[in-house]
Amino acid sequence: MSFPCELSATNDSQVAPKKIRQRTLQRCVSAEGIGLFSGEKVSLKLCPTGENTGVVFQRVDLPHKPILPARSEYVQGTPRCTIIGNGKEIVQTVEHLLAALRAYGIDNVLIELHGSEVPIFDGSSLRFVEMIEEAGYCEQGAEKQMMRLKTPIYWSQGEIHLIALPSEEYRISYTLHYPHSKTIGTQFYSFALDAEGFKKEIASSRTFSIYEEIAPMIEKGLVKGGSLDNAVIIKGDEVVNPGGLRYSDEMARHKVLDLIGDLSLVPPFLAHVIAVRSGHGSNNAFAEKLLNQITMENS
Repeated sequence: MSFPCELSATNDSQVAPKKIRQRTLQRCVSAEGIGLFSGEKVSLKLCPTGENTGVVFQRVDLPHKPILPARSEYVQGTPRCTIIGNGKEIVQTVEHLLAALRAYGIDNVLIELHGSEVPIFDGSSLRFVEMIEEAGYCEQGAEKQMMRLKTPIYWSQGEIHLIALPSEEYRISYTLHYPHSKTIGTQFYSFALDAEGFKKEIASSRTFSIYEEIAPMIEKGLVKGGSLDNAVIIKGDEVVNPGGLRYSDEMARHKVLDLIGDLSLVPPFLAHVIAVRSGHGSNNAFAEKLLNQITMENS
């Protein structure tokens, strides 16, 4: 079997040249963790694969080992995470891994998963960044098709808004507004996506929740793997985690992380995405609209 890479690993950013080639990993790399919602022990392996394969999950714990592509049309639900599937089998909480893969420009990778949920690790993308860098990555022969948005589009529902503007870079600007929480308050973060910046500014930001919002789910057994080791919890006006926050605006940074992950279900594109108070449900609704628009404009 031929190796899928042609060149050695490179640290070039994803969108530097206008014409760039597809990218995959140099070798397989594995890790184990627990699922945030299932609480089950999960093993994960990232493997190189051929050109034009895309990012695909494989449930190796199931007898027929189904393949589940990480594409917008495979989204099955967004209950405080993003779930992809084929109507029968699913993979849950894919967004943190997908964000890291998109940041590093990994176009083709097979994600072997023994379990129904991607491990939560510390609630951020940091472990996935470490896995990608441990595996190494390299260019392939096929050219990456980078689509460009030509016309502004928007999606709104109540106080939630997402807008995409034509741009020569991929930038996300996010406004977070929690008026009922003094600890969170209003935060803003803007970030142009590249691997180095993602690792330094975004990857280590953790998922978060106000305790009163998550408590009913805990009582119903719907967050079996959650702990202060993998989520920031705010109770009253205080951060419960002993180590506090990693950044004063960690919540806004994590929302940027989630949005990168959710929009990675759309093929690589350039646009300035502006989001106000969005979450997984609205992110994925916007992703579908964005996909339709850029497909029409680039066909």
